[in-house]
Amino acid sequence: MTLFETFIKYIRYELNLSTHTVLSYSSDLSQFVTFLSGGDCTATLAHNSIDARRITTGDVRAWMASLSAAGLSLRSVHRKLQALRAFFKYAMKTGVIEENPCDSVELAKAKMPLPQYVRPDAMDEVLSEEIDGENFEEVRDSLIVEMLYDTGIRRSELVGLKDSDVSTARGELKVLGKRNKERIVPFAPVLAEKIELYRRLRNREVGDSVVFFVRCNGEPLYPGLVYRVVKNALASTGLEKRSPHVLRHSFASAMLNDGAEINSVKELLGHQNLSATQIYTHITISELKHNYQQAHPRATKKGG
Repeated sequence: MTLFETFIKYIRYELNLSTHTVLSYSSDLSQFVTFLSGGDCTATLAHNSIDARRITTGDVRAWMASLSAAGLSLRSVHRKLQALRAFFKYAMKTGVIEENPCDSVELAKAKMPLPQYVRPDAMDEVLSEEIDGENFEEVRDSLIVEMLYDTGIRRSELVGLKDSDVSTARGELKVLGKRNKERIVPFAPVLAEKIELYRRLRNREVGDSVVFFVRCNGEPLYPGLVYRVVKNALASTGLEKRSPHVLRHSFASAMLNDGAEINSVKELLGHQNLSATQIYTHITISELKHNYQQAHPRATKKGG
C-alpha cells in the first residue's frame, strides 16, 4: 500500500473527515499523481513509482501553475493545495519526509462570496404558511424547515437525530456533528410545540421510532428528501440557492444581527475554528448597510 493510500485511510478512519472531503482529497491527489506521471491517466494513488521524498516545492508550484493555466478557479486551486498540504503533513507525521514542500507555496487569496441567507421577515412568511395539522407529511416537512432555521444544525445532523436526542422538556437537541463531536443546541417553546405535534402524528402513523424524523413507511429520512423539502419551502424567497445550508447561514446571520456573541454562535454551529464563523460578521455588516439605506432619511440623498 502506498503512502497516498494510507493517507486516505488515515483521514477517513482516524480523522473521521466527511465522505465529501475524503472523496475530494482523493480526487485531488489522484490528479497530482497523474501530473507527476507526465499526464499518464492510468496512474493512480497506488502508483508505486511516485516517491513522496522526491516531490519538491517546484513540483507543487508547477502543478498549481498548470491548474491556473487550464482555467481552474482560484478557489479550486486553493482547495487542491490544501489537499497536498494535508498529505505532506501526514508524510511528516509518519517520518517519511522532514519538510513540507507546500510550506513555501503561496497563492493569491481567493475572494470568498458571502453565504446566501434568508432575511428574517421573509423567513417569517415561510414559517407562517398554513398547513393541515393532521397531515403527517405536511407537519413533518414544516418542522424540518423550522428546526433547521431555529437551531442552525446541518442537514446530516438533522437526518441523524434519534428520538431520544430531542427533549421538549429541556428545550434541547443533542447533536452529533463532524468528527463525532456531540453538542447541545437549545430551542424555543414554539418549536417544542411543533415537535410534540409531529411526534403525536408520527406515533399514530408509524408507531414508536428510534429515529426522530421518518418517512411514511417508518424509514429514516435521506439527504435528498430534506433538500427537496427545503427547496420547495423557500420558493417564495426568490433565492437562486435554496438549500438546508442556506437555513444554517440564515440562523447564524440572524443570531449575530440580533446581538449574539460570536463565540456563542460558533459553539451552536459546531464550528471547530472561529474563522469559520467570522464569515457571518460580513453578512451582519451587509445587513446593517441595507437597513441604513432603507431607513435613514439622508441615505438616498444625492450630493449637489
